[in-house]
Amino acid sequence: MIEVDARGVVEFTRALVRIPSTNDPARGRSEQPAADLVAAKMREWGWEPSVYEAAPGRPNVVAVVEGGGGDGPTLMFEGHTDVVTEGDLSEWTVDPFGGEIRDGKLWGRGSADMKSGLAATLYATRALQLAGPFPGRIKVCALADEEGLMLGAHHFVAEGLTAGVDGAIVAEPEAGEICAVAKGALRLRVDLTGKMAHGAMPQHGRNPVEAVGALLTALRALQAELQERHPAHEHLGEVYVTPTVVRAGTEEQVNVIPATASVFVDVRTVPGVSHDDVAARVAALAAVSRDGVAADVSVLVDRPPVDVPVSTPVVAALAAAHRDVTGAEPVYGGVPGSTDGTVLTHWGGVPSVVYGPGGKWIAHQADEYVEVDEIVRCTRVFAEAARRFLTGTLS
Repeated sequence: MIEVDARGVVEFTRALVRIPSTNDPARGRSEQPAADLVAAKMREWGWEPSVYEAAPGRPNVVAVVEGGGGDGPTLMFEGHTDVVTEGDLSEWTVDPFGGEIRDGKLWGRGSADMKSGLAATLYATRALQLAGPFPGRIKVCALADEEGLMLGAHHFVAEGLTAGVDGAIVAEPEAGEICAVAKGALRLRVDLTGKMAHGAMPQHGRNPVEAVGALLTALRALQAELQERHPAHEHLGEVYVTPTVVRAGTEEQVNVIPATASVFVDVRTVPGVSHDDVAARVAALAAVSRDGVAADVSVLVDRPPVDVPVSTPVVAALAAAHRDVTGAEPVYGGVPGSTDGTVLTHWGGVPSVVYGPGGKWIAHQADEYVEVDEIVRCTRVFAEAARRFLTGTLS
């Protein structure tokens, strides 16, 4: 088994967790300090990282580590440097950016999602490099803005940096599951335009709020229809059509029929569901005339489902590595949301698989943590998966 620096990967994770790398310019926060730390570690090892700004002050850090063992494939390790806000501090029993280790767990915002996974990819690559020559190369990537619009991943693809990449391992927390499938995410905005009038004289207006009610009912029926046509996926569950935001009028003027209203919809899909068809159906439902209220539908986010066969080399190599390191048969699962892997696969054409340290459901919660032993174990799995993938030893 490839020897990894167990202490080093844990301490580097702690250092990353201590950086509050939320995208919050008002508080002077961004991914920049975390990206700087990653780049500094790469340079310490003699790597030559390239830094690309996905947006002002939001850098992607990419290093290519040549194996020195001749021609071979290119493996990509991917993690992100941003974290979500810590939220209400009263809900935490630890400092969210303290990097405390207690009871065998490393606590803090981003410990699981996904600074431990990011650290594991770096230290796994370094371990394989120190173990001797290997064919091909590893592209180690720390990208910005996964928690937002995935600007980092989209910029990475737009810059042509997926060219020549044969497979990607995305180090999101999945509790030891190998996730080669991921739900799609389609987010829609429906703007309804009527006519303003006095609440005492509704006959003179066209009320978009009533149209909102009709649309919400229709969306529930659409969800039932989609679930009937697309049975629950074994790893991803059901299709969901979820209204998340409704905006209309003001509390200060409850006697006024507003001229406009908006509904935001979060659609989560499984393989086989066409996002174009769903968007068209929502547009048709919104366009049904209700007292002359006009409707306009715009697509805010469109991330199709990912469905990579488990026989794909990057998945097979990871499964074999998991078996070697843990002594247990791999468990296959699915990503309930979307990750940077969605962008890499759909737009970049790179087969991706998601696997990393941390609980599958712990992300974005107060008292987020990751088991220390799991950080080290995943580092070993990543190193062995890279060796198998690059040498073609898939079983």
